[in-house]
Amino acid sequence: MLELEGVSARYGASPALFDVSLRVGEGEVVALAGRNGMGKTTTIRAILGLVERSGTIRFAGEAIAQASPHRIARRGIGLVPEGRQVFPTLTVRENLIATARPGAWNLDRVFALFPRLAERERQPARTLSGGEQQMLAIGRALLTNPRLLILDEATEGLAPLVRAEIWSVLGRLKAEGLSILVVDKDVSALASLADRFVVLQKGRVVWVGDGGSLLADAGLLHGMLGV
Repeated sequence: MLELEGVSARYGASPALFDVSLRVGEGEVVALAGRNGMGKTTTIRAILGLVERSGTIRFAGEAIAQASPHRIARRGIGLVPEGRQVFPTLTVRENLIATARPGAWNLDRVFALFPRLAERERQPARTLSGGEQQMLAIGRALLTNPRLLILDEATEGLAPLVRAEIWSVLGRLKAEGLSILVVDKDVSALASLADRFVVLQKGRVVWVGDGGSLLADAGLLHGMLGV
């Protein structure tokens, strides 16, 4: 579904990624892990064409490294950005339909997935709690009818019950066969969801493996993830 080979990225004259390679297969969940500032968000920005980058990026077999961000999104990549970035003055419904595209996901299906959004359909997004805004950001991404869903800090700053709901939803999406690339600090929750971890340190891939192996390696957890 998604393949990166030897991808490097920079912000102006400052390099941020170095020869990053990873893949997300059809129906797989891959966790991108690492301490703060190690290149996780930059990797996502490189995939989406939001930062200067080099190397090979393929999505569904097509090279996208030279494509513009809006064309990459139209090929079927949905983003739930760090900090949610909902449109604060638009209602929940308006946020959801702003970037919607035809497909299996529609408003009724999103409201069934997140009933609280249905209850707040006509409220401005700025009046929602942080957890509700994250639900809105996920629903908005799903309404683009993506083949790959990318979440940057999926549950950051959310209450425990809301985090549990988000993880449950991601599990349902995985069961439906949606490919997912996810960043989050909750390694235990990720380990129960992800097929594979890719750990970044200082902009480089330093470890790839399954969640069980990661949780069993105390040195790796502490040294590279700070857990």
